[in-house]
Amino acid sequence: MRMSTFRRGATALITSAVAALTGALTWVAGASSADAATGCAVTYRITNQWGGAFGADVTITNLGDPISGWTLTWSFTAGQQVTQAWNAAVTQAGAAVTARNEAYNGAIAKDASVSFGFNGSWTSANPAPAGFTLNGVVCTGGVTTPTPSPTPSPSPSATPSPSPTPSVTPAPSRISVWLAGDSTVANSSGSPIVGWGRELGQYLTTNATVVNNAVGGRSVQTWLYESAVTDRMNANGECALSSTAYAARWQSMLDSATGMKAGDYLFIQFGINDGSTTCPRHVGAARYRELLTTMVRAAQQRGANPVLLTPSAALTCSGSTATPNRGYLTDTFAVGTATGAPVIDLHKLSYTLYNSLRFCPFNGDYTSGPVGAFFANDHTHFEAAGARQIAGLVATAVRDQRLGLAAYLR
Repeated sequence: MRMSTFRRGATALITSAVAALTGALTWVAGASSADAATGCAVTYRITNQWGGAFGADVTITNLGDPISGWTLTWSFTAGQQVTQAWNAAVTQAGAAVTARNEAYNGAIAKDASVSFGFNGSWTSANPAPAGFTLNGVVCTGGVTTPTPSPTPSPSPSATPSPSPTPSVTPAPSRISVWLAGDSTVANSSGSPIVGWGRELGQYLTTNATVVNNAVGGRSVQTWLYESAVTDRMNANGECALSSTAYAARWQSMLDSATGMKAGDYLFIQFGINDGSTTCPRHVGAARYRELLTTMVRAAQQRGANPVLLTPSAALTCSGSTATPNRGYLTDTFAVGTATGAPVIDLHKLSYTLYNSLRFCPFNGDYTSGPVGAFFANDHTHFEAAGARQIAGLVATAVRDQRLGLAAYLR
């Protein structure tokens, strides 16, 4: 893919801004020419890290004139290797890494951003890169529009340096946060049941719009295929499909005009109804991983950011302790590892919350007391107050895991 460059020669103006390594490192740079202002900012976030491997998000912000294609380069300093990438074509030669735009995300308007991510390997250490270069411009300073060089005078005199314009932090662009899941996520599955997806918007700024396509009673397969999932099992022990046509909700989300766009987020939470032993809701572990992977890849191909969530916990007590009770946890994490999608362990977060609220021991009365105010008429579904707290767990996890969506949190 041809590398585009900023249109005129550049000189670097250096001011570095470095955040804590556990969060993000941001390089804001300016390169100036005789009559044009150019500049860039790059934010590098390690989203997760485990033994010998890690995931990272990279956000490029164009602080100067619009560009129609980009090439970002950097060097690792501790032997890290990129193993997989999305939303960019990434190659590596020794320590040097080159990321080039895909066909759908090459254009970056002034003050606009584009993001990509990758998985990598590391051995003894995993420091962030020392700096980035975008289309030949070193991202290490603010944006300036310099004055032409002065005409030489007979008597030498000092030429004052232009004062740099303060670095610009652009406002986040408008995005949609798409939700796919079951009744614990859906806006409502009948009074008084409220899913946490209905309450998520109150934790986000007005630049982020929640589009809640979660539907009560669905497994991942019935959510994707709806009535095409039959009541009979095939030879593999999975519910047979009468058609491979997707349900209208997923087709709409895949549509280039109505669906997910670059920069959007897709939150996926299943694993409650999937454990049914009978069709149409039954989904085996391998099929569950396959379908989650399909959804994650579809989002990534459109430049959206998929986020997997383990299913929220039901309230089950062992004496005075709320205990884990959901399946498909390791399968959800396995898909996250394989695809590079971050995983929010909402299952653990939710039963930990129940313990902090001292819901156990519990006498089974869902009509009164703190449990009655939190849950609807069973140990699985939430009333508005409970859904609001579960949504708060999701928002806190977005911030704690330093996902890009954190920029849209109130």
